[in-house]
Amino acid sequence: MLYAAYGSNLDPRQMAERCPHSPLESTGWLTGWRLTFGGEGWDGALPTLVEDPASEVFVALYDLTQTDAESLDDWESATTGLYRRIRLRVQGLTGPATAWAYLLNDFEGGLPSARTVGILADAAEVAGAPADYVTALRHRACTSGD
Repeated sequence: MLYAAYGSNLDPRQMAERCPHSPLESTGWLTGWRLTFGGEGWDGALPTLVEDPASEVFVALYDLTQTDAESLDDWESATTGLYRRIRLRVQGLTGPATAWAYLLNDFEGGLPSARTVGILADAAEVAGAPADYVTALRHRACTSGD
């Protein structure tokens, strides 16, 4: 099963630790979706996706084993109901594919911390996201964390 990572899981080192049996297949784009933030975590609003026909989100596609998918559910708090899985169409480098991603079970709104924005931008950069995408992430509105 393909998993579309859009947040900190874009970082292949993090995914190698969390899902050691699941290789990176490729990267691609979720067209018609926008990266946003919502709810309230201990460090500000949390990353999620919302439908937006004018937007796209850079993703890394991993071929997850069942065991790694269950482990990732624990890491992403899907087992507690904070996030849920949703199936999406992805435009991968090798063509269209179906994958799943996590969506926050909470409202859209609120600001992420500067730390969260930095983690997401660093992960996107390591994953090979285009420079303009990484720059846009680095310039997202955020809280200082003070």
